[in-house]
Amino acid sequence: MWEIIERMATDRLWIYTALAGSAFGAAFLFWFKDTRIATWGVQKFDAFLEYLAIRWGWTWFQNDPNAWRVKYPKITAKIDEIEARLTELEKDSHPPVAPGGATELKDEIAKLEEKIKKLEGKKK
Repeated sequence: MWEIIERMATDRLWIYTALAGSAFGAAFLFWFKDTRIATWGVQKFDAFLEYLAIRWGWTWFQNDPNAWRVKYPKITAKIDEIEARLTELEKDSHPPVAPGGATELKDEIAKLEEKIKKLEGKKK
């Protein structure tokens, strides 16, 4: 055991090969990540993990659908604020009118148009 440690300390070629291999490996992965085969491989790996999560009930493989709320708290707060404002505005808004079901509104418009015509007639 001691001889192996002494040889590792004197023979430093393993350090240089490890550094060079790491540098070339990192460069290859940087280039490889944008290729079609890398995308395909990631999709297959994701499908495999999804299969394991469903088959064996491993919930630690499944993504939390609300994880983005923790990751982006400012955006979450802004969305919650906008949703609250929208809910408040919807309370006071007029309910939508279906086509052909606006007879009351059409009658009211016709009455107002008649009043406008009468007022215009008096001005002349």
